[in-house]
Amino acid sequence: MSGRISVRGLRKNFGGTDIIRGLDLEVTPGERHAIIGPNGAGKSTLFHLVTGLLQPSSGSIQLNGHEISGLPPHEINRKGLCRSFQITSIFPRMTVFENLRISAMARHGDRFGLFRLAHRARAVNRDAEELLGLCRLQSARHKLAGDLTYSEQRALEIAMALGPGGDLILLDEPTAGMSNDESRYIVELVRGVTQGKTLMVIEHDMEVVFSLADRISVLVYGQIIATGDPQSIRDNALVQEAYLGEAHS
Repeated sequence: MSGRISVRGLRKNFGGTDIIRGLDLEVTPGERHAIIGPNGAGKSTLFHLVTGLLQPSSGSIQLNGHEISGLPPHEINRKGLCRSFQITSIFPRMTVFENLRISAMARHGDRFGLFRLAHRARAVNRDAEELLGLCRLQSARHKLAGDLTYSEQRALEIAMALGPGGDLILLDEPTAGMSNDESRYIVELVRGVTQGKTLMVIEHDMEVVFSLADRISVLVYGQIIATGDPQSIRDNALVQEAYLGEAHS
């Protein structure tokens, strides 16, 4: 099974300030792996490095045994890594189905020419229909994405992240700003759409983390201080100190 990410000795500094400091991380194929930590710990920076939005100062990032550190985001995406962002990224003045069709087109690369009508691309439409079912928005297919509820927009964005067909999915705070009911809806959705895939997720809601993740890594001041199953992380004294603001570098 593909979807393995291996990070070794990863470092990132900005103007002499170390944000990621010699980080090691292993995410195995098919697992749901949560990255947690206090604000400013470097979680989003780690995701930016893995996805190519930032270049590491040093260290190695491998996807399925192949080095990806230093590659641009579109090349990393083509190798099977997909991501959603903290801020919802959709096309608000296009319909739900049109959003999904744009996402699905990435899976087919150059097989579809610039001037070929999208509605005639049967494979793209088929994949968009599949994504529509995954995000459970069939009844909203003709609705403008900007008119969806916040949780529906997040569901749409998660489905769009799956469009290119990658085996490794990165989600950055998928339940941020949601009510308990909305969070439960998104957790159930994520659990379903990532079945058989590898998931890395940044999340602050501990109820979400403990209900979704197989393993959890705790990032503090740019370093992983603990990795384990939810119960071992819950009981870890270093983790408890970190969330009380008592952790030291």
